[in-house]
Amino acid sequence: MILPYLLRLLCLCFASFFVLNTAAGLLIRISIKFALPFAESRTPRAAARFVFFLRLLPFFLSTLFVVGFCVPSYLWLEPAAAAERVGLLSLVLGLLGAATWCVSIARTAYSLVASVRHNRICRIAGEEIRAPGESSSLIIVENDAPLLALSGLLRPRLLISRSVLHALSSEELDTALAHEQAHRRSRDNAKRLLLLLAPDVFLFVRPLRMLERSWSKFAEWAADDQAAAGDASRAASLAAALVQVARLGSGPRIPFLSTSLLADRDLSARVDRLLHAFPNTCTHAKAAAHHRLLNTSFLLAGCLASLFLAPAALSSVHELLELFLH
Repeated sequence: MILPYLLRLLCLCFASFFVLNTAAGLLIRISIKFALPFAESRTPRAAARFVFFLRLLPFFLSTLFVVGFCVPSYLWLEPAAAAERVGLLSLVLGLLGAATWCVSIARTAYSLVASVRHNRICRIAGEEIRAPGESSSLIIVENDAPLLALSGLLRPRLLISRSVLHALSSEELDTALAHEQAHRRSRDNAKRLLLLLAPDVFLFVRPLRMLERSWSKFAEWAADDQAAAGDASRAASLAAALVQVARLGSGPRIPFLSTSLLADRDLSARVDRLLHAFPNTCTHAKAAAHHRLLNTSFLLAGCLASLFLAPAALSSVHELLELFLH
């Protein structure tokens, strides 16, 4: 098929993204059996970061290649001819890449609309109060089903049903709210948005779903650790709050861009961990600063290397794209 200049570029971008995202996604899917045991050997906070990074790695690598190499090499070295033939394979892969992006954008838009609508309904129908010791407001929802969640992105709101409010003691409520505030500080709802936005390896097939479930589990454990703050009594209060809320029955369905107190399906493992195997959660500021400095150094080194190697790299990429087109 003969396509004009910019449509050829668009086809190449989507096709390149689809091929790289699929290859990287399948490699990571194969490595999950090694990656998850490694993550479980780390602290929950470090494990959540590692699994989240691993889940988004195909998306970031594919986007980086398209934006950093595919587009510049095409615009720099491809003559702006009126039209040129594109092979059938490139066209099919480009359509598949565009379709995966359309699916991810559609589900992201749907989740955003559902989150905004849900928060608006809760604000209108609920009662907004200022909880003691909390910097943000708390919306009490008149609902028999147990609900305690952090909902929203830019200004996430704490939602609690009156049944949960009456069932928990002051200590249990304090640790449960601290758990949700830990999700707020970690920006877990924003991370959920990125998970939605990252295109799948294949249309409607999510081979990396296991990583998403593992991230959710580790994120809950990390929030438990921050809420307990290394105090065994607070850990016991949080465990009691989990049991009390679970006894109230199944909670209402909430939008994906929300974190619920009982988000983890394996409640018994969380309770047992809080009561018997609660780790020391002391932070090491110097170690964290060292890791940040090391990561920044690697990033700067990669940027400098790409600047020095840009002409040669772009030429090689352009040659590959020419083969790919035909």
